[in-house]
Amino acid sequence: MTDGTADRGWFEGVAADDLEGLARAIREGSAERPRDWPALAVEAGFADDEAAYYDCLQAAAIDAASAATSERERAPDQQLVHALRAAEDLVETTNELAERLAEWGASAFGGTGGATGDADSGVAYAHEVAARDPGDPTEERIVAIAGRVVDLDAEREALRAFVEAEAPRVAPNLAAIAGPMLAARLIALAGGLEALAKKPSSTVQVLGAEDALFAHLQGRAPSPKHGAIYVHEYVRGTRPEDRGSAARALAGKLAIAARVDHYSGERKPEIDAELEERIDRIRSRGES
Repeated sequence: MTDGTADRGWFEGVAADDLEGLARAIREGSAERPRDWPALAVEAGFADDEAAYYDCLQAAAIDAASAATSERERAPDQQLVHALRAAEDLVETTNELAERLAEWGASAFGGTGGATGDADSGVAYAHEVAARDPGDPTEERIVAIAGRVVDLDAEREALRAFVEAEAPRVAPNLAAIAGPMLAARLIALAGGLEALAKKPSSTVQVLGAEDALFAHLQGRAPSPKHGAIYVHEYVRGTRPEDRGSAARALAGKLAIAARVDHYSGERKPEIDAELEERIDRIRSRGES
């Protein structure tokens, strides 16, 4: 809608009982300046009075918001976030169940049950137990749980593979710099690719370190130098005294990469090259 047709109200050309049309008018319509929309709607015969107009407006606004939310949830970046969170949930669930299996298995079959505190050891033990031929009802249940651990671990691996394949498609520059898993985690921490693209590099730098940041703001801890990006080799692999500089450099390029991915989606290898050059300069400070 434009001001040229606004003399009949915001819902010009739409029937009052056409909820889909009303919602579409809200989502797609525009006007260059405010008008007395309720009065225009009544004057044009769209509504009997202003109360009826506001009833229509409320119903249409709710429908439009619901449609926008559904559309946003189906977006590729949100599907990537769901996959990552499901994979993380599976890690926790698999490890907890593997620990329980180790305790129960050790009591029934002897040995330590692979209970070394190593998640991989727990899963390996689950494979071992799942291959056993149970000799009684108790062993049958233990073997069944082992099979669940094996299945959960397989699904975790499948989800990780999905994230690693999907992240470069959703955010090619971010995934190239951060790696698929960290890229997906940053998108999840920010609440989506668009939200990440709108954040300054200083915020990107400490995403995932919210507890430490709040403690700093309350005067109970120093300011955190990095959050989730610590796992990146450019930060973790840099001397401790230079990690702050490396984290700032990395966060700066990640912020740029997120913006390029959201607004254009064009792959720009020069971002990677500029970051690599910057990290090389930072790391060369301590060389004699």
